[in-house]
Amino acid sequence: MHPDHTAPRYTPPPSPSRGSRRLRNIVVTLALGAALFAAGAIMLEPDQTTASRPLGQGQSAGPPRGSIEALQARVARLPKDPGGWAALGMAYVQQARTTADPATYDRAEKALRTSLTVQSKGNTDAEVAMGALAAARHDFPAALRWARKATTSGPYSSSAYGVLADAYTQLGRYDEAEEAVQKMTDLRPDAASLARASYAFELKGDTDRARALMRRSLAAAATPADIAFAHNILASLDLQDANPRAALAETQTALRAAPTDSALLETRARAHLALGGTSKAITDYRAAIAIAPLPHYLLGLGELEQSLGHRDQAEEQYALLRAQDRIREAAGAPADTDATLFEADHGNPQRAVTMAEQAERTRPFIAVHDAHAWALHRAGRDAEALAHADKALALGTRSALFHYHRAAIHHALGDSEAARRDLTEALREPGFHPLHADAARALLQRIDTRP
Repeated sequence: MHPDHTAPRYTPPPSPSRGSRRLRNIVVTLALGAALFAAGAIMLEPDQTTASRPLGQGQSAGPPRGSIEALQARVARLPKDPGGWAALGMAYVQQARTTADPATYDRAEKALRTSLTVQSKGNTDAEVAMGALAAARHDFPAALRWARKATTSGPYSSSAYGVLADAYTQLGRYDEAEEAVQKMTDLRPDAASLARASYAFELKGDTDRARALMRRSLAAAATPADIAFAHNILASLDLQDANPRAALAETQTALRAAPTDSALLETRARAHLALGGTSKAITDYRAAIAIAPLPHYLLGLGELEQSLGHRDQAEEQYALLRAQDRIREAAGAPADTDATLFEADHGNPQRAVTMAEQAERTRPFIAVHDAHAWALHRAGRDAEALAHADKALALGTRSALFHYHRAAIHHALGDSEAARRDLTEALREPGFHPLHADAARALLQRIDTRP
């Protein structure tokens, strides 16, 4: 999407060929690894295909259409159907993202490889899903390769351009990401494309436009998952704009319809925390973790417990994070930003630097630059840290945590005025972090009261 457009343009796409097979009503959440960037967890609502066609006459009703059980039954009945295998693979990707079970990715890849074996050329469904799988594994160069294949074989597939936009974003190629988002919205201005357009503006700090587009995404949402996603992003934008009461109202509304949505529970926890409701925040964090023990949930709860002096409870969460990181390291996967920040603050800062360096090679995204900056700062390498902190904020992103990190780096380098500017911006959101918000206030006070 081009920066001067407040709303995506729409040009009706040509009708797809009769032989094309497209996915529909399978939502893929691509976790981007930073709690402050919930909008990076963009859903993908692919186009219509055989995977969601109504049951024909004489067919018995079975598991819900589009469910993993129904798709498993489909491929058992039609083992040479590439669209069925692609739909099953995509469903496994979503299951892995919502359950935090990385083993499910292997099942996804097996299903998708089967689809590509059955139909090796022009299999846009499987190429889109392979791109989504690669992105979920944080292999963004591979996601880009698959997305390019998908846009070539399916030039009118909005889903293919969605994966392309996600890959470009995480590779730090933001102008190309905007072009892909624009193409996606031109082809199909639905909930998924409007959500990506919203995120493009959020990354640049334009939360008003981001909110307007996400409201349009909510209006276009066709599934409960899409509706919950949109409400969650709207609440996250409210938190960025220092309006936790609005965020709380947004999540309350959404949770009435989706009471077991872990992302909504985590966002409501942050809203409660910003309003001083620590007990309610702990309850929501624990509920979210019981559903999906994602790293940023564990880190959020652990640091909240630590801020309250509950060392044993905090250590429970930290132990889980360490166990998750051992599994990640054994698999040879790059570290997420949460793992890097956790290691920087609660482990070995030099190891955190190594983790960030490895992640940045394949994911030079702003959140990775921020985590790299913080790891370098904690390791005492502030001159190097500042360059990465500047990259993290180069787009104008309104992240209180990023600004606090850069403020601490500026202060360590002796630039109190620059530190004051970043601290003032960070504290525009007073409850931005259970530990660092208090540290930011204390640092600003020291700067303001110095002789």
